[in-house]
Amino acid sequence: MKKFVSLFLVALLTFALVACNKEGASGGSNGKDSDDQIVFGYTSMTQNNPFFQVLEESIRKEVESKGDKLITMNPAMDVSLQINQIEDMIAQGIDAIFLNPVDWEGIRPALVMLEEAGIPIINYDTEVKDFKYVTAYVGSDNKNAGRVAGQDLVKRFPDGGKIVILDSPTMNSINDRIAGFEEAIKGKGFEVVAQQDAKGDLETALDVTEDILQANKDVIAIMGGNDPTALGALAAVKAANKTDIAIYGVDGSPDAKAAIAEGGPFVGTGAQSPISIGVKSVEVAYKILNKEKIEKRTPVETFLINKENVGKYGVDGWQ
Repeated sequence: MKKFVSLFLVALLTFALVACNKEGASGGSNGKDSDDQIVFGYTSMTQNNPFFQVLEESIRKEVESKGDKLITMNPAMDVSLQINQIEDMIAQGIDAIFLNPVDWEGIRPALVMLEEAGIPIINYDTEVKDFKYVTAYVGSDNKNAGRVAGQDLVKRFPDGGKIVILDSPTMNSINDRIAGFEEAIKGKGFEVVAQQDAKGDLETALDVTEDILQANKDVIAIMGGNDPTALGALAAVKAANKTDIAIYGVDGSPDAKAAIAEGGPFVGTGAQSPISIGVKSVEVAYKILNKEKIEKRTPVETFLINKENVGKYGVDGWQ
């Protein structure tokens, strides 16, 4: 009898394990089998930036709601690492990739590998230079994001003055923002006394701005290529007790909006929505995989957030 009971328990346990394994193979809330699951790769220039953290969360939410899978890699501003990570994702069998380059030119070897593997590229936020490799692009109207900051500066200082630009030449999104900003202030009496690469990074911008302010005593404004850059400039301005300098950024991040709401030197940001970019990117990706017609470029609206309207957008999250 004991032997019979033991055999019965072993059989019952085996059945339970098989059932669990079958359940674990399910792809998500839609109950897709692993063989039916679509696997996406995701890479941004860095996941250490809150903008990309929110954007990845937006993409992941959309992908997993369909029962599919997202593999995320973080190259942390290292283009060589990004290329290696993309090669690894190709080896893992991704069906498509959401790609934001560390270096818009240096990413080319990865684009070639993806093309050879027949993997669609949904390039987002920052265009790659070799655009022919891209299946589709989704991103903010970056030129307009810089333009609205420049237009606000002209209103604030109708007589012009000496200004600083903190750019990042390897990031084409920032190149576009600075181009839009420069168009808006052209012929309005502004003199750029310093233009340096802040690498889109808060700490780098802090160090660079400290040096610039020591060499230039009558700066009236600083334009940062993104909000981390502008926040670094803000820290330097406060440390130098030059709180009459107007600072602009681009992103519309919670930290930037909080600084604007305080009413200090940070006066405006060309806002974008990482949530919207994520949702649109996923929409485009599924259309590509379903062989539906798409536009090569899908723009996402940008607009100015300043002291007058920051209350509308709040400071606790992204718009």
